[in-house]
Amino acid sequence: MATDQLSVVFGALADPTRRAILGRLADGPATVNELAEPFDITLPAISKHLKVLERAGLISRGREKQWRPCRLEAEPLRAATEWMGRYRQFWESSFDKLDDHLRTLMKGTGQ
Repeated sequence: MATDQLSVVFGALADPTRRAILGRLADGPATVNELAEPFDITLPAISKHLKVLERAGLISRGREKQWRPCRLEAEPLRAATEWMGRYRQFWESSFDKLDDHLRTLMKGTGQ
């Protein structure tokens, strides 16, 4: 099991259900029942997904009377974005080189 926080965040983001839950929470806090609504899975399964997201620091759960609304915690996403950003220049440079190569090939064929 991954122990560094970035690996835990990427592990949590690897699941499409968890990404959809984060997308919903980007619109504002929601209860477990509200988060479960669009999915064809059980409430215990949703709870497991929420625990993974909570361990990754991507959500928090509050207490308001009998409700425990979930909220998006975006800071771990910033760290993941910064990590990926380091590779953006590499990919952009690679695509620019590919574009140049394809233009050279097209000129050679008269197109």
